[in-house]
Amino acid sequence: MKISIFATCLSDTLFPHVTTSMVRLLARYGLDLNFPESQTCCGQPAYNSGYWDDAKKSARSILDAFTESDFVISPSGSCTYMIHHYSSLFKDEPEYLHKAKLLQDKTYEFTQFLVNVLGITDVGAIFPHKVTYHPSCHGSRLLGVKEEPMQLMSQVAGLELVPLPFAEDCCGFGGTFAVKMADISGAMVTEKGDHVIETEAEVLVGLDMACLMNIAGHLRFRGEKIRVMHLAELLYEGLEEQEVKQA
Repeated sequence: MKISIFATCLSDTLFPHVTTSMVRLLARYGLDLNFPESQTCCGQPAYNSGYWDDAKKSARSILDAFTESDFVISPSGSCTYMIHHYSSLFKDEPEYLHKAKLLQDKTYEFTQFLVNVLGITDVGAIFPHKVTYHPSCHGSRLLGVKEEPMQLMSQVAGLELVPLPFAEDCCGFGGTFAVKMADISGAMVTEKGDHVIETEAEVLVGLDMACLMNIAGHLRFRGEKIRVMHLAELLYEGLEEQEVKQA
C-alpha cells in the first residue's frame, strides 16, 4: 500500500516540523510512506481569487503527482478540501475529472486517516499541559473533522483540554480574505485571541497552520506566551516525552 504525504505549501516552507512530526508518527505503524517531489500548491489561492485557469495548472500537478498513491495524507484541512473542488474545475476534461474523483476519495486530513482509517485514537503520548483547541473552518465545517482530534487528545496522558469559547468562529485568516479585507480580518483575530487568552491555556492546538499562524502572530503582537502547535506536533512531542520517561 503506497501512502503519500501531501505537505502543502505553508507547512512545507514555513512549518516543516509539522509535516515531519506527522510522518514520524505515522511511520511508527509500519506504513510505506513517500513524498512525491513533483507536488506543488493545490491551487487554492488562485481558486479563491477567481483565477480558475491558474488554479487548474496547480491542480494538474497535484493530480499527476498522486496518481499512483493508494492514500494521500495532509496536515491541512483547508488544502485537503481544495481537492474536493477539482471535480468542478475539470468538469469538461474527462481525463482529469476521473483523476479528480479518484484523488478526492483517497485523500485524508491527518486525524481523519489516523482515527477513521487506521483506527488509532491512542498514540501513547504524554503532554502534561493545559490545552485549548481551535477547529479551523475548512476542516470542521467542510470536511466534517470534529470528533477525531477530540478522540486523540482525550487519550493523551496529562493533557487538560479547556473548551475555547465560541470555538467555531473563524479566526479571520481566510487566505486572500486577510489581505483584501485586512480590517475585518484583524477584528476577527482579535476576538479569537481574546477567547484563547480567556481559557488560560498554556497551549493552543489546531489542524491547519494557516489559521494557527494567524492566531499565533496576533498573540505574539499582544505579548502573550501561549504556545501554538499543530496537533501532529503535540502528539509526536508527547510520544517522545513518554519514551524518555520510560527509558
